[in-house]
Amino acid sequence: MQGILVLEDGRVFSGEGFGARAEADGEVVFNTGMTGYQEVLTDPSYYGQIVTMTYPLVGNYGINPDDFESGSPKVRGFVVREACAEPSHWRSTQSLDQYLAYHGVPGLSGIDTRALVRHIRSQGTLRGVISTDVEGREPDRIATLVRRAQGVDISRAVREVTVAKPYRIFGDGPRVVVVDYGVKANILRSLERLDCDVVVVPALTTAGEIMELHPQGVLLSNGPGDPKEVPGAIGTVRTLLGNLPIFGICLGHQILALALGADTYKLKYGHRGVNHPVKDLASNRVYITSQNHGYAIDEESLGGLPVEVTHRNLNDNTVEGLRHRHLPIFSVQYHPEAAPGPDDSRYLFERFLENLAVSKAV
Repeated sequence: MQGILVLEDGRVFSGEGFGARAEADGEVVFNTGMTGYQEVLTDPSYYGQIVTMTYPLVGNYGINPDDFESGSPKVRGFVVREACAEPSHWRSTQSLDQYLAYHGVPGLSGIDTRALVRHIRSQGTLRGVISTDVEGREPDRIATLVRRAQGVDISRAVREVTVAKPYRIFGDGPRVVVVDYGVKANILRSLERLDCDVVVVPALTTAGEIMELHPQGVLLSNGPGDPKEVPGAIGTVRTLLGNLPIFGICLGHQILALALGADTYKLKYGHRGVNHPVKDLASNRVYITSQNHGYAIDEESLGGLPVEVTHRNLNDNTVEGLRHRHLPIFSVQYHPEAAPGPDDSRYLFERFLENLAVSKAV
């Protein structure tokens, strides 16, 4: 079947549709990872987005039951240069095409993804419409899709992906409350490996409700969208400051910064991939990190606040980590749990547990 991607500026990419015969709109972004498409598809941080993979061959190892980051795809569309129709891997239970079709997600292959990515890098992130329910390129039809793309709104994203009610993952270690702004499964698995007693709560859980759970620490998870669109979460974190250790990841890092009095801004085309170099300023060590975000902390807004920058992105010098000077609070913009990507930064979970131990001793 035919397929097209229409951008808000009128640019059209035609190719072959796969997955579901459907039409969807969203923010068109790109991911530079060579592997990990299954994790990308199911990462809640991609809610409301049409994801383009820069690596040319996608789907060659199929879909397996072990590598999901949530229960279903969160992307609205998926764009690749070539979609492998016959995957080969011992864990594979279905093809990429079958998986997307089952979940109603349209895919587009056979386009020049290099040209698309260059266009996004030049113009900035664009809204678009992907359709595999199309016959030809009639001018009226294209004009309609351009207007639809221009009207795309993906606000309230966190509300769409957060858990409906609290649940617990039992462990014998310290109790950690995870505030779910769109938490990836591997964050929870990382805490499980450390035997934490984990309670996952909805994004808009109040500070009082969190404290009633008697946690030894709070983890602010990743998630989609603009952090300023969840003022309730910012207020909750502001109330929690000084009460117990806090660890923020990705969107949680941004929400923590806003709660501390800093500001955030939208990047031109975001950081999405598994090969972003980040320097730990304390050790001068460079880590290759997994990232997925479209916003960053305004470093100038940190002036006068009791925080220091701990990590920096070596591609564009943006802030990748913060630490409170007096409280057991820190955060990173990237994903220490990886999935996909390198797990070089898993030590940050252990650092969080060290904060919990010190806080309990005090």
